[in-house]
Amino acid sequence: MRERQSVFSELGDFTATPRVLTISALAVGIGFVASYVALALLRLIGLFTNLFFYQRWSTELVSPAGNTLGWMVLLVPVVGGIIIGLMARYGSDRIRGHGIPEAIEAILINGSRVEPKVAVLKPISAAISIGSGGPFGAEGPIILTGGAIGSLIAQFFHLTSAERKTLLVAGAAAGMSATFAAPVASVLLAVELLLFEWKPRSMVPVALASATAAASRRYVLGLGPIFPVTPHPIYIGPEGLAACVAAGVLAGVLSVLLTQAVYAAEDGFMKLPIHWMWWPAIGGVVIGAGGLIFPQALGVGYDTIASLLQGTATTRMIVGVLVVKSIIWSFSLGSGTSGGVLAPLLMMGGALGGLEAMVFPAEGAGFWPLVSMGAILGGTMRSPFTGVVFALELTHDVNMLLPLLVAVTIAHGFTVLVLERSILTEKVARRGYHLSREYSVDPLEILFTREVMRSNIVALPAGAPYDTLVESLRVDPAKGPQHLYPVVDGDLQVIGVVTRMDLQRLVEMAPGNAVRQLAEVLRTEPIFAHPDEPLRVIVHRMADTGLTRFPVVERGDGRRLLGMIALDDLLKARVRSLEAERRRERVLRVRFPFAFGSRAAETER
Repeated sequence: MRERQSVFSELGDFTATPRVLTISALAVGIGFVASYVALALLRLIGLFTNLFFYQRWSTELVSPAGNTLGWMVLLVPVVGGIIIGLMARYGSDRIRGHGIPEAIEAILINGSRVEPKVAVLKPISAAISIGSGGPFGAEGPIILTGGAIGSLIAQFFHLTSAERKTLLVAGAAAGMSATFAAPVASVLLAVELLLFEWKPRSMVPVALASATAAASRRYVLGLGPIFPVTPHPIYIGPEGLAACVAAGVLAGVLSVLLTQAVYAAEDGFMKLPIHWMWWPAIGGVVIGAGGLIFPQALGVGYDTIASLLQGTATTRMIVGVLVVKSIIWSFSLGSGTSGGVLAPLLMMGGALGGLEAMVFPAEGAGFWPLVSMGAILGGTMRSPFTGVVFALELTHDVNMLLPLLVAVTIAHGFTVLVLERSILTEKVARRGYHLSREYSVDPLEILFTREVMRSNIVALPAGAPYDTLVESLRVDPAKGPQHLYPVVDGDLQVIGVVTRMDLQRLVEMAPGNAVRQLAEVLRTEPIFAHPDEPLRVIVHRMADTGLTRFPVVERGDGRRLLGMIALDDLLKARVRSLEAERRRERVLRVRFPFAFGSRAAETER
């Protein structure tokens, strides 16, 4: 009993080690650096915007909508697209796209290694793209750039691939946190999109990096919120909640349309008989035309988002964002240029909410734009908790928690049922990799050796005669051949093991002296399993040793044989998990003290 208590005292809720302190210290440094990287990217965007649209040297963030270029605005995005195409072809094609899929690919495929030149070229290309009128946000590039900084720092240290992944994601979360003053949403985005796990070894460093970047931002970029709003009432009635459900469905529909539009545009570009280097320039033609029709569609559009949230946006602005911004964003993103998706999604979601505000119950200025902003993040990016918290951190309006939760959840559920992959994971899938984003406890964690081991096995006595050895090789049709034989003494204490191959060779070559030969092929230091060990431990032991079968023995010095466990037995855990998901049964039944027919008959009498 004491031994069993000792074993279970070693099995904790988590598997973190003191190594997390070292990684956390590195993550804090990365968070500090990321805040200055975010500052540099925003200054670059301001610089290129002023150069392209106003022909002046300034790093102030301005909107391209106020330019006086006239019809020449058509040429600006084309020039930007040509520069980006050249940078991608002769610099690194990793700068193409909106950043987050590239970060996912680096984690899943490249061992969390990012090339140093990507850390330089990505923010420059994104700044040129946005500064020349690209309808993108800065968050995707800063996520990849921050991740690249974290990866580069990690590559200077003697770290595992898992630790490099943690620092890459820490840099990505820190970059987003510094850009939007949204530290909690940045951690949630990391968990829902980049970490592919929920463990203290990764969550703690990532959270510390995000918090460090948010704290540093206050001295580098200033305080949040990015989009201040008038606080909304904490109570909305049943009609308001029902409208939140409708807003979630509409956001889900828009998410599906936007995702399909982006990849329809990409498919169209793939059919062009020209090199992909020229695609961003072609996308620039569409951007320029859209900017000529509706100038507010150009650039990041933070001022437009603010107008939508404050309830001051005109109907023309709302329709322009939904039509023009959606078209040029999906077309240009499909061209493979450099830019992010969060800010455009916020703008298009806000415009959808602006339309809804004309029909839905009045809940205050900017209520429905904010609800739809969060909902479209939950639907398009399949990150529901990020959508809720991100909207709250951008506005600091905590009273919006309930309506956001309803709308975001509905939008997320809608797209999960309608689309196989999100706008982010579709990009990874098109490069030949499948990505599952469902997190659950591994069945091997909650099943123990004693539940799947086989006790009906053949064990050989230490002095087994020749006939016994021959008999042990017989195959039971119901069980199949036994590949490993424990050798025991008179008290069933395991003294070694012998493989079926060795035993068969022994029977064929030494029929007269099998006992002596058995001692020579006996492996006296076998690897054991214990009945109270989780199957996860057994799997790791098999991976470490290269063995697929272990004798199961009692704990202690005696090593009394209890059974055998093999790789095939581990499938039983998976079978149980599948059965729990697929088998339907009625546990409770409603029983009546008498049958209705009997009572009716008695009444008639």
